[in-house]
Amino acid sequence: MIQQRLNIPSAQPFLSVSVSDPAKMGYGVQAYTSYKLITKTNFSDYQRPEKIVIRRYSDFVWLRDKLIEKYKGIFIPSLPEKNTVEKFRFTAEFVEMRRQALEKFVNRIASHNVLQKSEDLRVLLQADELSMEMARSQKTGILMKKPADLMQIFKEVQSKVSGVLGKENLVEELNPEYEKMKHYIFELEERLAEAQLHAYRLVKRHRELGQSISDFGKAFKLLGDVEHDNDLSNVFSELGVKSEMISVKLQKEAHHLLMNFEEPLKDYVRAVQSIKETIVERANAFKHLCELTESTKLKEIDLYDSVT
Repeated sequence: MIQQRLNIPSAQPFLSVSVSDPAKMGYGVQAYTSYKLITKTNFSDYQRPEKIVIRRYSDFVWLRDKLIEKYKGIFIPSLPEKNTVEKFRFTAEFVEMRRQALEKFVNRIASHNVLQKSEDLRVLLQADELSMEMARSQKTGILMKKPADLMQIFKEVQSKVSGVLGKENLVEELNPEYEKMKHYIFELEERLAEAQLHAYRLVKRHRELGQSISDFGKAFKLLGDVEHDNDLSNVFSELGVKSEMISVKLQKEAHHLLMNFEEPLKDYVRAVQSIKETIVERANAFKHLCELTESTKLKEIDLYDSVT
């Protein structure tokens, strides 16, 4: 009997990361929050199937800067904004929102068929803390400040292209579909930002109303304590208890709206902003191409004049 070799397909490649166990480190202005990153993968270039490291927010910033610098033309996922208000930096709600956003950020990179192969991603997920600190201290060389008025850049690029390529080539070079999508992205960001603002106001209103009802209930409970008429005292106390219950319900509803409505909208806004960053990079690259084209033409003219 001839034994046939079984062709058993290898497991599908995977790379997943969980961000957990946020912990406050340090004191005062030097304080920061650390996170535990647990990486599970079957990628051959990773040290082991599971790795646990401790990282901080600035490590994720370092990774994003590196990816923006090295992977031109790819939309790099956005990071949650850095809260500069000291009294909110370490609240349980803010830390949990930050944890969820960082986990979403790193897994978007890990699931991207190009970005998942990045050496910088492997450093974030596997390097020891000293190596990570040394990598983070190195400047990426990327221009950190983005132009405030991005449309002005496109106007400058269009003017430059028009002068170099002429109107006929301009229409061909600036893809109409790309232009349509670009203006859609700008309008989408504006509409998303407006929706997110109203979501923020809705959450704020629920919290303020919940706090007002809570104060109202406390006042009537105190009033019931000093009332000599037992029946009236009981009514006041019951009103205070019911007010507290309504207040708790409103606070829970505010938290639900925050996590399931406002935060997703903020994530969409950040995603669109990362797309705009890529659009700006493309515009700058196209402008540089036009400048090189213009310089080449001038040199050709000078060469022709010198020969003749």
